[in-house]
Amino acid sequence: MVDFITWLTVPVMRNGASVLLGSPLVATAAEATNGSLVLAGVLLSLVVIFLASKIGGELCDRLNLPPVLGELVGGVVVGVSALNLLVFPGNGEDGSHSLIMGLMQLTANLSPEALTSVFQSQSEVISVLSELGVIILLFEIGLQSDLKELLRVGPQATLVAVVGVVVPFACGTIGLSLIFGIPTIPAIFAGAALTATSIGITAKVLAEMQRLSTPEGQIIIGAAVMDDVLGIIVLAVVASLARDGSVEPTKVAYLIVSAGVFLVGAILVGRFLSPLFVALVNGMKTRGQLLLVSLIFAFILAYIAAMIQLEAILGAFAAGLVLAETEKQRELEEKVVPIADMLTPVFFVVVGARTDLSVLNPLVPENRPGLIIATFLLVVAIVGKVVTGFTVFGIPGVNRLAIGVGMIPRGEVGLVFAAVGSESGVLSKPLEAAVIVMVILTTFLAPPLLRLVFAQSDQSGIGNLDQELAQVITLNPGLVDLEGIEPDSK
Repeated sequence: MVDFITWLTVPVMRNGASVLLGSPLVATAAEATNGSLVLAGVLLSLVVIFLASKIGGELCDRLNLPPVLGELVGGVVVGVSALNLLVFPGNGEDGSHSLIMGLMQLTANLSPEALTSVFQSQSEVISVLSELGVIILLFEIGLQSDLKELLRVGPQATLVAVVGVVVPFACGTIGLSLIFGIPTIPAIFAGAALTATSIGITAKVLAEMQRLSTPEGQIIIGAAVMDDVLGIIVLAVVASLARDGSVEPTKVAYLIVSAGVFLVGAILVGRFLSPLFVALVNGMKTRGQLLLVSLIFAFILAYIAAMIQLEAILGAFAAGLVLAETEKQRELEEKVVPIADMLTPVFFVVVGARTDLSVLNPLVPENRPGLIIATFLLVVAIVGKVVTGFTVFGIPGVNRLAIGVGMIPRGEVGLVFAAVGSESGVLSKPLEAAVIVMVILTTFLAPPLLRLVFAQSDQSGIGNLDQELAQVITLNPGLVDLEGIEPDSK
């Protein structure tokens, strides 16, 4: 009996908390405590995220800058570059530098092991919410897009995407090899990082400016979707090259075929099933039927896209395109907006929080070679995307510069390239820092530049209209009387 009691009360560590071996009640209580602490950390993190997004967004809006830029800057302020409120695992981070974890350690008296466990779980939850936020964003963008218009500008969007991949990749790879003497495989990897386009950032800016339905907006969105597909294929190729020193043609062919079949098949099958969707929703009587059925459809397509090694956001975007063709489009869009308002800021703040601006400090000797290479990469990154706008054909009066600028931001997609290159050991520290700097600057420069080129286009259009109107009045002075306040004075 004594041996049994002794066995029952032997303390062991589980998830950083001391529990009693053989005591399911005590073990369950300890795990429940750990779970409640994770929830507390997630709630604190969301408070920080929402405050950062609103303060940054409001400040930028008052400065006539895109609010999404404020969300990114807010993320930088609360992230690893400044306040260390929102910190994520990586580079040996165990949560000890997170102010949120520090507060929880003081209030809950956590052991170092328990702190690390809670930190990792809390970070994982926030990361998942961030990914869910960009999925909802792309679903909303799909709802606001016109499938017929996207198909109409499809050839132009495809050309923009292909040029936007080929030009920066070729210029970056060749330039790094010839100018900086970087070996071939690292140069190829860094050049591949230049091909990415962050569809989430550009789409949010276009939505804020109410430009999604314009020819420029549709070309940018269509090209960004194609760019995402091409970027995944390029990443698969360079990752294979880095790992094995050779490219697997079968894997590349698989990605190309699966991407094409998925996008075309999802839209065709979705349009075929859309009448059934409307009938199902109309036949349901419970609350939230339209929103939940739509999200089920979006998440299924996002899941399929992820399973065939594409981006989940492509599935969500395709679902939005399909449902935009139904009679429920406007009602559904109104219901999705509050969810997007809650989850989308999580994505942009997290992107900013993960951004380490310390690589931009020229006073650190280790950063200087990377900054020199980064200057070259930044020029190639901007010019290589801006030229894509001038390949658009068959649409008179389109703002080609805006299309090119809309393709500039690399965002989270570029960071994925940098992370893969770093983990594989292909990128040296200076080259990795250069890629990260390029990603940071293109991400933060694109939103204000996009608003600027659209504003200049609007002013130019108004000026041209005034000149044309003045010329018409000069040639036909009688028209003034027809439009006057006192028509009887003729």
